[in-house]
Amino acid sequence: MKKYISTLFAFGALLFLGASCENDAELTYLKEVNFPADIKIAPSSKIVLLEDKADDNAITISWEAVTFPIEAPVTYAVQFDVPADITGSSAWLKATRFEVGQDVLSKSFSVRDLNKIATDLGLQPNSAGKLIVRVEAAMDRKVFSNNVELTVTPFEKSIVFGEIYMPGAYQGEWDVNTASVLTAIEKGVYQGYVTVLQGYGPVFKVNTARNWSEFYGAGTGEGTIQKMSDADLKLPGTGSYQVKVNLNTLKWSATAYAWGIVGTAQSGGWDKSTPMNYDHQTKTWKITADLVPGALKFRLNDNWSVNYGPKNATTNTINRDDQGAYTITEAGTYEVTFTIAETDPATAGYPATATCTIIKK
Repeated sequence: MKKYISTLFAFGALLFLGASCENDAELTYLKEVNFPADIKIAPSSKIVLLEDKADDNAITISWEAVTFPIEAPVTYAVQFDVPADITGSSAWLKATRFEVGQDVLSKSFSVRDLNKIATDLGLQPNSAGKLIVRVEAAMDRKVFSNNVELTVTPFEKSIVFGEIYMPGAYQGEWDVNTASVLTAIEKGVYQGYVTVLQGYGPVFKVNTARNWSEFYGAGTGEGTIQKMSDADLKLPGTGSYQVKVNLNTLKWSATAYAWGIVGTAQSGGWDKSTPMNYDHQTKTWKITADLVPGALKFRLNDNWSVNYGPKNATTNTINRDDQGAYTITEAGTYEVTFTIAETDPATAGYPATATCTIIKK
């Protein structure tokens, strides 16, 4: 009897599965998905890059939307590689990839960006070379556009030296001899850091030497500078900023930027950093803070994108993206410093190590 019941049960299960398969939606991974058209390159697929035009747009890559069987956002990315690396078992594994976003159908690259892509992939400066670009569309699978060939002549980035100066109210007095330094990061482009303290003014000028023979003030348009202009440049207000001045384009910018301490030893725990102030004379980030027993490390702009912790907590060397932290064993008032050798984080990234001090007052 058991034999017949088992056979009947197995037969019923097969019927049920068969019915389920008929009722299921059509399997979408069997449907072919392709880009509807070739990607477009504007203004040209032959590009000669010039250092003096680093901030200009070099190319814009655009494409038509890819339709998948499922109604959901499509995530696009752009990939660059050299012709020798796009075939065989390791095809595109060395590519430089930029995620564009969901349902975004174009991506622009500045002269600076494209020059870095080209030289990182091995193209020689001042010589025309070939890059291959394609677009990736991803949802339940990844599909790729047809390849497009670019002819790119990169420039050799100048080895730059020099600095300009930033006298202003933020330092308590307009003394160009003690003003913050903006260091050359490329030809004609300077970068530095400044903290505007509560009660200090946000206005400043830019001087090419530690005197008033040549200086720049505010231009007629937003974010512009003008030689020998009496109108002051103005930071957004209290806080710390990364300041960039471009003497090629006569433009400047100030971006909110602050290193801070984070961890259970400070008031914000692991969720909120306590910002440090930039001492422009020593080029060091500092804070005097009341700490309690607990952990302490450093991060940028109150998030974990860039952070430093010690591999060895007995030293003052801290390492990029290290999970380690210092242990504060006794409550009290501490002076904490953080020193980092930054050149141009936007293109060179952040250094592998920095240094710090944590001293109980």
